[in-house]
Amino acid sequence: MIDTLPAHDTAGPADGPPLVLLHSSVCDRRMWQPQWEPLAAAGFRVVRMDFRTCGDSPPATAPYRDEDDVLALLDTLGIGRAALVGSSYGGRVALQVAALHPDRVSDLALLCPAVAGHVPGPALREVGDLEDALLEAGDIDGAVELMVRTWLGPSADDRTRDLVRVMQRRGFETALSAEGDHELPPREADLGAVTARTLAVGGAHDVADFRGIAASLLRRIPGARHVELPWAGHLPSLERPQETTALLLDFLGGHGR
Repeated sequence: MIDTLPAHDTAGPADGPPLVLLHSSVCDRRMWQPQWEPLAAAGFRVVRMDFRTCGDSPPATAPYRDEDDVLALLDTLGIGRAALVGSSYGGRVALQVAALHPDRVSDLALLCPAVAGHVPGPALREVGDLEDALLEAGDIDGAVELMVRTWLGPSADDRTRDLVRVMQRRGFETALSAEGDHELPPREADLGAVTARTLAVGGAHDVADFRGIAASLLRRIPGARHVELPWAGHLPSLERPQETTALLLDFLGGHGR
């Protein structure tokens, strides 16, 4: 039992096929605003949530895992089985849910996903070390700019960069104010147990780690599809929202109305 449900909202018909949007750790549920109304208009019952310390979700006061929060939210909303769309860290959480509870997930759309157990390569390790150093020095501005510079590709406009700045700053400030880290390590999960239809999306301008993870899911998940977007960085749903929405609707369209 979790201490409190994550912040969330819903849109679309109550009897539509459930679709859950899981955000990147750089962002919060606001990152899905460009997809929110089109997916609901397509007939999906759309749910988006904020992970702990992100957006409107406060830090945890007890041990937790984000995949457990997703399942608890689905249970509270009376949703037995849903399609999951995950961006980056949200993709990692979606994969955990789909591998450990395959009966709960019908479809997986993974945008530049992370994966549990990945050992960072040199470029990703360098970004992480610099982020830690900036935060330890109290330079939140510098850490925010590092994240914007690293994770948004060349198609992102100034408005998008400003939104990511706002979301990332809030996440940093909330996490830094937390009294201890209550997040538990992810459970061991076999991605070969995933039964959901799976689309793994990479970005040609992304860090090599994430390009490799997206491509590797072809051999790790039965029947998975992979596509690499030539224009995308790490956050394609924000960089070219209309194209990403069309990609998602094309993949999920047979399940909407």
